[in-house]
Amino acid sequence: MVSSPLIVANWKMHKTVRQSIAFARELLRRRDEIPPGIQEVICPTLPALYSVSQVLAWSGIQTGAQTLDLGREGANTGAVSAFLVRETGAAFVILGHSERRNLYGEDDALVAEKTRSALDAHLIPIICVGESPEERKRGRTDAVIRHQVRAVVEGLTERTTTALVFAYEPLWAIGTGQVPEPDEANRVARLARTVVHETTPQFDSDLRILYGGSVNAGNASGFANAPEIDGALVGGASLDINQWIGLNIAWGEGRP
Repeated sequence: MVSSPLIVANWKMHKTVRQSIAFARELLRRRDEIPPGIQEVICPTLPALYSVSQVLAWSGIQTGAQTLDLGREGANTGAVSAFLVRETGAAFVILGHSERRNLYGEDDALVAEKTRSALDAHLIPIICVGESPEERKRGRTDAVIRHQVRAVVEGLTERTTTALVFAYEPLWAIGTGQVPEPDEANRVARLARTVVHETTPQFDSDLRILYGGSVNAGNASGFANAPEIDGALVGGASLDINQWIGLNIAWGEGRP
């Protein structure tokens, strides 16, 4: 566990470039409302990523991409490599989100390859893991988490492994308003951390485990108080500046 919470905004396919820039500027104007010690990361759409990174440069607020493509350069129409993402000023990249897995067929093997590409480009990957409603009903949550986490870290034994983030985001909680009890999310976060250290024991203690899935200002404090959870991956509640700031305040108040 790390002492500095990581709160990540995943805007998905929302906000124009102008709206994204306006949000970033307003966030800077209201920066003093964010509790000290919280590390914010904004992941806008790809067209807005460079502009938002420029607005937030030197503010302490970092940016990230929502995915990347394999390879460095070449004949790959429409693809954006990890190195191109890094050139925008981004420091993070979200990988393995359930929407990417379900809509674009990204499997564990591809997520693992993308993780290696991100690390090669000195990006910090935020790898999403979580069980489906059916898997939850069948009591397979632990098996799914073990498999998804292990698939990523098994190939990282010779790589720098301190800058790595996992986000436990159960599919049944995304955009539904349903959330697990903080104790259950904490248990799964502990499991993910254990799998990482069992598989690649050279991982340092600053590995971060986030919770994601319908997290908002109303429930953030419960997750913030969970000792194995180091922050949050936030979807809908990150799109409104007041909700975003309120969530960060609630997280700060909920910290033990």
